[in-house]
Amino acid sequence: MMKSKGGAELAPPVNLTLITMNTHFNLSWSQGARHRGANVSFSVQYVPSFKLLNPGTQWLTACENTPHTWCDLTPRKLYFQAIYTLRVRAHRGPLRSGWVLKEFCADKEAALGPPSRVDLAPAGALLDVTIWDPRSSTNGSMKELYPRMYYRVVYWEHSDTRSPDTVVVDTHVNTVTLPDLRAWTWYCVSVQSRYDFYSKTSAFTTPHCMQTEGAVPWWQILLIFSLSGLVGFVGLLVLLYSGLYCYRTAKDTLFPAVTLPPHFQAYLMDLSPGSDAPRLLTPDSESELTCDRLSICPQVVPLEVHLPPLSASTAPPSGLEADARHNRQDSGGSGDSGVYSTEGGSGPPRHCSHDLPSLGTEEPWDGGSTALLEPVSLEPVSLEQVSLEQVSLEHRGLKAEAAGPWGVRDEGIMDMGV
Repeated sequence: MMKSKGGAELAPPVNLTLITMNTHFNLSWSQGARHRGANVSFSVQYVPSFKLLNPGTQWLTACENTPHTWCDLTPRKLYFQAIYTLRVRAHRGPLRSGWVLKEFCADKEAALGPPSRVDLAPAGALLDVTIWDPRSSTNGSMKELYPRMYYRVVYWEHSDTRSPDTVVVDTHVNTVTLPDLRAWTWYCVSVQSRYDFYSKTSAFTTPHCMQTEGAVPWWQILLIFSLSGLVGFVGLLVLLYSGLYCYRTAKDTLFPAVTLPPHFQAYLMDLSPGSDAPRLLTPDSESELTCDRLSICPQVVPLEVHLPPLSASTAPPSGLEADARHNRQDSGGSGDSGVYSTEGGSGPPRHCSHDLPSLGTEEPWDGGSTALLEPVSLEPVSLEQVSLEQVSLEHRGLKAEAAGPWGVRDEGIMDMGV
């Protein structure tokens, strides 16, 4: 141990401890109380113990001038069954502390780790447990280093109301089936690694829980079948309703029940150039002026002729009246009161059965008929009488060529001796 100029000594590290798990090794120590917080570094060296018998043995350096109070020896790949001697010292500037030694045998002192993985699988009313070996620093199985390592399986029925009754099963294989389990029951399992030669035991794994299976009761089968049928029936109804709704919607849209009147349909379906049905216009379309000839025909109003009643001023001449009276007396016994006439002087005569008032009475004629008279025998008249009759007709608003004597067309009276 070296001393400083003031006589102070540099204290060596204390409490050397190895923290191990399978093949992971970590050496740790504590700094002396007098130099705690000072700028102190450390060095770690190792050598197989059997080489210390030779005076010229060379130590191997694991950590050099590290400020930490630990050193990882895992990368050095120490032989697992060998015994090593480790030493540590402190440095502060030119000062050096003394070496502190410690022996280490990994096979004896390294801690054993738990299984790296545990899987559960139902096997009917039982459970299959699959155990994965602990892994080394090189990702190898620890069974390569501990061939007699085995596992302790602890399982219990999961319950929240009472303390569990644990059952222990030891096995050297990696797959084990737990016995004496009940169907449809939850069980929890935890596994521990063990090596009896150095009495090494690992920590237990985190509990894994799973429910066992078994024969399905008949009521569960019936319930599942009923629920499946109900769900299928409801699904079928929904599918049919959806299809019917879509069909009706499409039918009402494409083929509506209310159709346009036929004349509207003909109007909209008219695609002729002259049709005024609405259609899309293109940018190149030009408006056309279509004109049709329109003829206006006046309404034909039938001509009505009204003759005023006869008066004294329009009475026929005395001689003509006497002749007419004489002719009525001669034809009174014939019993025929019609007028025979032919239109245009040809064809059979027409018979009119309308009765007319007598021309020989003193009562005035009411003018109810302008074209029907009793048949009379006319005597030859003079030119003066014809002129008087023509003047009388013109006074009443009739032309001579439109009516014969006494309101009868000349061509409509049969030849009766005129």
